[in-house]
Amino acid sequence: MRLDDHRVVITAAGRDFGRTLAIRLADLGAEVFLSARTYAAAERVRDEMRDRGHQRVHAFACDLTDPASIRDFAAGVARHTDRVDVLINNGSRYLSSPDLQAASDADVVDTLASGATGTVLTVKNFLPLLLNSDKPDVVMMVSACGTTGHHRSDAHDAFYAAKSAQAGFAEILSKRLRPQGVRVISLYPPDFDNPDPLSAEWETTPRGAEDPLTAQSLVECVLFAVAQPRDCFIKAFHFEQV
Repeated sequence: MRLDDHRVVITAAGRDFGRTLAIRLADLGAEVFLSARTYAAAERVRDEMRDRGHQRVHAFACDLTDPASIRDFAAGVARHTDRVDVLINNGSRYLSSPDLQAASDADVVDTLASGATGTVLTVKNFLPLLLNSDKPDVVMMVSACGTTGHHRSDAHDAFYAAKSAQAGFAEILSKRLRPQGVRVISLYPPDFDNPDPLSAEWETTPRGAEDPLTAQSLVECVLFAVAQPRDCFIKAFHFEQV
């Protein structure tokens, strides 16, 4: 699948899976608007992509815990384009430890703000640009932690709460935006392997039935869902945990 006619926004693309998404989608021809908590982090990924020959890449700072920063991000993108075809909500702070007492109050607030409030405000601020597209998709990188009854992660309770909030938001958003032609696609992966997409390991990471889920497969799920005809609303991808 080529994405030459797609304009894609990705949050938290300064590292890890957000960076992977940005690189792979640009490789397929998409114009990419990527953000990270600091401009320097976003700029590093943008420069990596431009070194690969992708000039339609734009870097922005966006702190998902700060409503003004989210508004500035959306306004910055709007100065470059009149539409967004795919918004990928990848950003959410991870907080580890199954011990509720192990995290500070500030860490709990930051985790909930980035994953829950930040996701809602990002969609809210980018919705006008999405509605200008004839193929608008909102992709939610949730987590298995957002699945009812899941308990196999060592993530902190606050991370579980943030992901549950994302899942609830995606559920109602899917129903309410469908009449406007916007698809909402959620992914609920367990822990997964994320090899550097610019390394040889990207091609050699084992992907057998006995192996953990890989970033390669998650990217392919996103591409599969976005490529479907507009009558096909794939609401969610759930994955068996090894």
